[in-house]
Amino acid sequence: MQKEIQQKLLCLLAIFLSSCTTLNNFSLPLTHTKQAEVGQLINQDLAQTGVPFVKIAVAVYPSSFTDQTGQRRSNSSFATFSTAVTQAPYAYLIRALKHAGGGEFFDVVERVGLDNLTKERQLIRSTRDTFDEKKDLLPLTFAGLLLEGGVIGYESNVKSGGFGARYLGIGTTKEYRQDTVTVSLRTVSVSTGKVLTEVLVTKTILSVALNQDAFRFISDNTELIEIENGITENESTNIALQNAIETAVLETIKQGVKLKHWKISR
Repeated sequence: MQKEIQQKLLCLLAIFLSSCTTLNNFSLPLTHTKQAEVGQLINQDLAQTGVPFVKIAVAVYPSSFTDQTGQRRSNSSFATFSTAVTQAPYAYLIRALKHAGGGEFFDVVERVGLDNLTKERQLIRSTRDTFDEKKDLLPLTFAGLLLEGGVIGYESNVKSGGFGARYLGIGTTKEYRQDTVTVSLRTVSVSTGKVLTEVLVTKTILSVALNQDAFRFISDNTELIEIENGITENESTNIALQNAIETAVLETIKQGVKLKHWKISR
């Protein structure tokens, strides 16, 4: 009896060690995804675009760059009301514009909290008039360009597949899935209403899963042992969206230079 228990323990130990070794040595194909850090861009080329002769004032309204897909988060087990992408994509656009050219390319004016800004200025003006202060408020900076567009597409399971193998009740499987997110960005002249540039960017989102299992009968095929383990890695949707928006801003700058809407000094 003790010998049979030892054999069972050795069998379990061998399976666990082999599984752990395989998982630790397995490299998921998402290593190209660079995790964003505070104060840094994912697309570093955007920070090295150069500086224009005149800093360009732009405005981003929250209603002009939104999620237009209506896509819900993918879930095969139960219904979910969570959206697939963030409902504030304009935050990534403003960040990309502010960091373009090391923060020297665009002069982004506040339009997301315009109501709060206006109310605060009215409060300051009313307070100064009440206490007979003659100091005037500086005028608000107006923008010459508007950035519009949004997240116009999110496709789930564009490509999926995998492979697996099993021998004597011990097997392993690997599965992957590919989603895509599409961003549209256009630059509109405030003075003429003309669309100066238009960019369309598509970014892939990868998900990979590795599973291992063992299904064996021991002790004269009378006792069943079944062991499963696995690991799943999903590329962040928000990081992929941020990367797509930063790429769209970079391409907008390049198109603007090519069409001579602005010039880069260095």
